[in-house]
Amino acid sequence: MAIAAAAVIVPLGLLFILSGLIVNLFEAICYVLLRPVSKNLYRRVNREVAELLWLELIWLIDWWAGVKVQVYADAETFRSMGKEHALVISNHKSDIDWLVGWVLAQRSGCLGSTLAVMKKSSKFLPVIGWSMWFSEYVFLERNWAKDESTLKSGLQRLKDFPRPFWLALFVEGTRFTQGKLLAAQEYATSTGLPVPRNVLIPRTKGFVSAVSNMRSFVPAIYDVTVAIPKDQPSPTMLRIFKGQPSVVHVHMKRHLMKELPQTDDGVAQWCRDIFVAKDALLDKHLAEGTFDEKEFQSIDRPKKSLLVVTSWSCLLIVGSFKFFKWSSLLSTWKGVAFSTAAVLLVTVVMHIFILFSQSERSTPSKVVPNGPKNVGPPPDADRDKQH
Repeated sequence: MAIAAAAVIVPLGLLFILSGLIVNLFEAICYVLLRPVSKNLYRRVNREVAELLWLELIWLIDWWAGVKVQVYADAETFRSMGKEHALVISNHKSDIDWLVGWVLAQRSGCLGSTLAVMKKSSKFLPVIGWSMWFSEYVFLERNWAKDESTLKSGLQRLKDFPRPFWLALFVEGTRFTQGKLLAAQEYATSTGLPVPRNVLIPRTKGFVSAVSNMRSFVPAIYDVTVAIPKDQPSPTMLRIFKGQPSVVHVHMKRHLMKELPQTDDGVAQWCRDIFVAKDALLDKHLAEGTFDEKEFQSIDRPKKSLLVVTSWSCLLIVGSFKFFKWSSLLSTWKGVAFSTAAVLLVTVVMHIFILFSQSERSTPSKVVPNGPKNVGPPPDADRDKQH
């Protein structure tokens, strides 16, 4: 991490980690004291508490970096956002697709009850991963023999969720890179599948399981397509921390769960068809630089995240000042050494967080997706599941 970048990232990291640890502590207390008494009450309280942490990341996009997330959706889809349970499927185009999803959820009023299917290692990330665990995210090992029952039980737990939630599932199974696209194109050519140009071939096992287990209580699937205009830089966590702006276009289409096929094979084919259509939509966006302008929905950046970050900043600055004054920590060599070590630890944690978000760090491009039933996938294909 360059010195200039560290000069910005470390103060922001201190704010995020200190406030996050406070949130984690409160979540842990609620988990121990509230959840055994009332799971419903625990979920309602945790929803509000977790949002105090997620809003800091929304602030980074909206107010610090000025990344514009522009939404394109038909009127019916736009009216339904945040008012119902939904399974959200999206292409995995950039390093911050998950964060773009949080922005959309915050605009829709369901940020605190937004969930995702993640790789297991995510829950060990300090602060953010711990909060995801308390918020009932579903964590998989990318081994279907183990993940099938984990996914089923995780989804079934959501039946009595008290507020509208979004569950995000990246069915491509890994983030998009040119190397992974080439592997997917070679696989599609060899198996007679449509050759993708802008997406990877979806891995349908997790999606079929999600539909099977959620069909009775989740009314809709939101098909999300994320695109970066070709005249804009692709946003990354490092660019966001540096305050560098960009533009992200998001197309959303609502599909009724009851209209999906009843068989597993039919659901799997529906998912593949959706990604063929998504590929064509991205071709259109690449040619025109936008989605259908008639579907553009103007959404201003809300001030709630700015208020939360300002409040956290004031609270932590005043608290730190009083602590240092009371403890005289900076007046001794041991205190200075301890403070320096704490700053270095924050630097390392933020460096790990940034590396974790990079698409180049995700599953290697040699891993290719599962094909139709009559096509045998390569030996290591099952290693890469949704995250």
